[in-house]
Amino acid sequence: MSLLSVQGLCVARGGLRTVEGVSFTLDAGQALILRGPNGIGKTTLLRTVAGLQPPVAGRIKMDDDAVAYAAHADGLKGALSVAENLAFWAQVFGGGDVAGAMAAMGLASLSDRPAAALSAGQKRRLGLARLLVARRPLWVLDEPTVSLDAASVGRFADMVRGHLAQGGAALIATHIDLGLDARVLDLTPFRAKPSPDAQPAGFNEAFA
Repeated sequence: MSLLSVQGLCVARGGLRTVEGVSFTLDAGQALILRGPNGIGKTTLLRTVAGLQPPVAGRIKMDDDAVAYAAHADGLKGALSVAENLAFWAQVFGGGDVAGAMAAMGLASLSDRPAAALSAGQKRRLGLARLLVARRPLWVLDEPTVSLDAASVGRFADMVRGHLAQGGAALIATHIDLGLDARVLDLTPFRAKPSPDAQPAGFNEAFA
């Protein structure tokens, strides 16, 4: 069963096209790794698939409320404990196994610690544990292993494998070898060609 179909996708950042003509599908149980040099548009493509910005062209087909998106921000409330943060997100998404999510990412011993008191790696583990309580079939992940040590990367890879085994799918931008049975899509051949109406050299996208 196809959980995601992307056809002829073109995306833009700051008014400039980054990649174009991207097509792929993700079926239940499949993972796709996005690769390419910094700045090519991996994050922009993921944000577009997640519905955070519209595509310039092309079509994205998936069920409503199918996506759980995890990027550089961990989405935590500092005053809440580890368990309370996960319980909050479980409630938002309609339920989920908080204890199981903490166990999966090695957070059980930190369940009562405020998120604000966690290390960068612990915060990242908590942010990723939110995926398990979200109960969404399609995980869209942007460099999910940032700040993780080797043991935590292994926990995360196991978490993804479990998600795939249960019929989920994952679209991941990462330079780390997670040891997954996954296809790889290099975005380099899809780099957008300069258009006549492109912004002049020195254009700062922060002011777009």
